Amino acid sequence: MLTKKICMLGAFAVGKTSLVKQYVYSIFSDDYLTTVGVKISKKNIAVNGVDMNLVLWDMEGRDAYTDVNISYLRGAMGFFVVADGTRRDTLDAALQLRAAALDVTGPIPHCLLINKADLAPEWQVTREDVDRMRNDEGLTTFATCAKTGQSVEESFRTLAEAML
Repeated sequence: MLTKKICMLGAFAVGKTSLVKQYVYSIFSDDYLTTVGVKISKKNIAVNGVDMNLVLWDMEGRDAYTDVNISYLRGAMGFFVVADGTRRDTLDAALQLRAAALDVTGPIPHCLLINKADLAPEWQVTREDVDRMRNDEGLTTFATCAKTGQSVEESFRTLAEAML
């Protein structure tokens, strides 16, 4: 069985922990508890006939004024950067975190998750923003919803396939 470390990066309160809980346990809670440091979860999956143990490192929220804890990224085989669609500044933070992570990890598979798709009418992240990241920057991007599970399984599977 292959073991793959995946890091979850993003600003505070974008839904990183909720996405992990939805993916690993199929649960959602409206209760918000800040992650301090890192929380590690695991999920075994089969991808293209290969058994994989995904080790998910849910890292505390970061913004433009805090640095990524480089030691948490060591050994990562892939990562997600997560933004909250209702808060445009979290997209900017996600893109900064992506650049910082790539400086540490080198070119490894990663995806951008724009979370809270259930609140799409309230989004500050525009369709043009998403298209620009997909087309100009070549970023694999998903509109996810930890609450409903929209695109959660698909995004993790896509990253797992890219890590093979």
